[in-house]
Amino acid sequence: MEEKGQLKRALTEATAGAIAGAISRMVTSPLDVIKIRFQVQLEPTSSWTLLQRELYKPSKYTGILQAAKDIYLEEGLPGFWRGNVPALLMYMPYTAIQFMVLHKLKSFAAGSSKTEDHLQLSPYLSYLSGALAGCAATVGSYPFDLLRTILASQGEPKVYSSMRSAFVDIIKTRGARGLYAGLGPTLVEIIPYAGLQFGTYDTCKRWMMSWNRYRLSNLSSSRSDDSLSSFQLFLCGFAAGTFSKAVCHPLDVVKKRFQIEGLQRHPKYGARLENRSYKNMFDAVKQILRTEGWPGLYKGLYPSIIKSAPAGAVTFVAYEYTSDWLESLVS
Repeated sequence: MEEKGQLKRALTEATAGAIAGAISRMVTSPLDVIKIRFQVQLEPTSSWTLLQRELYKPSKYTGILQAAKDIYLEEGLPGFWRGNVPALLMYMPYTAIQFMVLHKLKSFAAGSSKTEDHLQLSPYLSYLSGALAGCAATVGSYPFDLLRTILASQGEPKVYSSMRSAFVDIIKTRGARGLYAGLGPTLVEIIPYAGLQFGTYDTCKRWMMSWNRYRLSNLSSSRSDDSLSSFQLFLCGFAAGTFSKAVCHPLDVVKKRFQIEGLQRHPKYGARLENRSYKNMFDAVKQILRTEGWPGLYKGLYPSIIKSAPAGAVTFVAYEYTSDWLESLVS
């Protein structure tokens, strides 16, 4: 009976995570497309850097508003959802695996499958559980992440007409291993990113619950309910998304470079990154610093944070409510 209950709970976590991932992806796709265009552009992405004109060729994108305007004029509204199909195929299993593994790890550490008991875990265990869950989810969904980056980074005219044509070209030029290009830097990135995201979310939830108890005690209320409102869950997710993305953004830039290395790119979108341009992750960081300076590691940071804050908030709120709804259906 206990095994059946655990299986039911695991399926609930996976389904809630998949739905939360799909909702979050659809809402934040435009900012994700702009972020990826910035990250894979070897030329500067800010007007300030372009003052050093003798060092750089003209840039396609130089700011969030300018990029949004260009994408809209050249590609129309569908351009903001470019790569959305592989992104959904990536985000849905990614968040499903992530939340399911996270719940399993927390249940093991706490000795209980109840969410309220998970909040009693030390922050270190929350961070560790989040990091391991992120690794499992990344390995399980990585080829779709690669295809999402490739399709979202191309504009008009398209280099790849569909997800299938991109897949075939990767297999031809890189072999099957090419579907996991950049996995190493991605895992290095996801460990601190997922750890910080889930650890920060749990920490914020504890703070909010303490605040609710304090507020109720000052109101001399007989209520002892310290549960969080949807707005408080949104704030916790917002803080978790912002903090984790700001800290780990340089590793995300390195990952994107490995993903597009050696693949076709239309000349109007800037220089193409040749095959095997980077020996390893450290060499990539070194070359980016040498040719693009520190700003190169933070390309796309602003759209990334603007996207990650609501993405984190939407994901966590959608997950909490979907999970509660599914539990009420199966109980």
